[in-house]
Amino acid sequence: MNKSLERLYNGIIKENPTFVLTLGMCPTLAVTTSAMNGLGMGLTTAAVLAMSNLFISALRKIIPDKVRIPAFIVIVASFVTIVQLLLEAFIPSLNASLGIYIPLIVVNCIILGRAESYAYHNPVIPSFFDGVGMGLGFTVALTLLGIFREFIGSGTFFGIRVFPEEYGVTMFVLAPGAFFVLAMLVAIQNFIKAKMEAKGKDVSKIGSGCASGCAGCGQASVCGKPRAKAYRKVQEKRAESVSEEEEEYDEEDEEIDEILEDTKAPVKENNPKVSENKKADKEELKTEEESSEDSKEKNTDSPEEAAEETGDVTEETGESSETEDNKEKNNKPSGKNNKKKNKKRRK
Repeated sequence: MNKSLERLYNGIIKENPTFVLTLGMCPTLAVTTSAMNGLGMGLTTAAVLAMSNLFISALRKIIPDKVRIPAFIVIVASFVTIVQLLLEAFIPSLNASLGIYIPLIVVNCIILGRAESYAYHNPVIPSFFDGVGMGLGFTVALTLLGIFREFIGSGTFFGIRVFPEEYGVTMFVLAPGAFFVLAMLVAIQNFIKAKMEAKGKDVSKIGSGCASGCAGCGQASVCGKPRAKAYRKVQEKRAESVSEEEEEYDEEDEEIDEILEDTKAPVKENNPKVSENKKADKEELKTEEESSEDSKEKNTDSPEEAAEETGDVTEETGESSETEDNKEKNNKPSGKNNKKKNKKRRK
């Protein structure tokens, strides 16, 4: 129960979505032309916020982490449709004055922010009271803005005439007046916070979003508190260690690939493919067949071819015999020498 009351107090005072966290500025500036509009818009948002936190927390173990944002939007859109139909049925004047800003509650950063930072990480009852507290804080902020703008701009209070309309400042009913009134109220809140700090009170958690811890806070990445800065340093160290581990894994994978490539090469050489073996066998068979055919052709030559071959041999021998005859002729003595020898014999 203490935790639930703490969530209510945080939503209204310490983590007020408008004055402290400055969330949901679109309906804050556009709808608060009167106190009644601000109250209606605040209560509508509070109802959607409380019910969406309740269901998101109940389904947090079922909703996958990768699709949590679409799931949040579906749940919020369902409750926004229900609330819009109820307003149209029972309070049509308020539904007409709020107009398009009721469907825009679906993408209101207050609802999605609380669903992401708190309801998705905490039990059902604290999440419900967190939604109620944030919704009440938003309602208080919008109602105050509407009261100031209506009173200064048109001289009425919840539709009741307080001073004549000609004394009103019309600018406060228009869009610029919303900025002026919001700035004034935020300045008052900061002034009160500074006074409390001067008295020695601990105001470090006001506006810091630290009630749920840095790990569950949506503003931890931009928060200027010392604890948030330390949390960011821890996250950076973890990211560096993860990157180093990934680099080591990559190097190991490269070494493994190199070893596999080295081991694959000799295996391919020693174990040729079956198709290559078949090709080599076919080529050997062809060469053997060709050699056998050549030997058969040599053995089965015709007699004419043999005679031609012997004729070639005789021709070659004839040439050699002719050369021998020429030598003998050269060695024989000439005719004159023979006649002289014959005459001597006769004598």
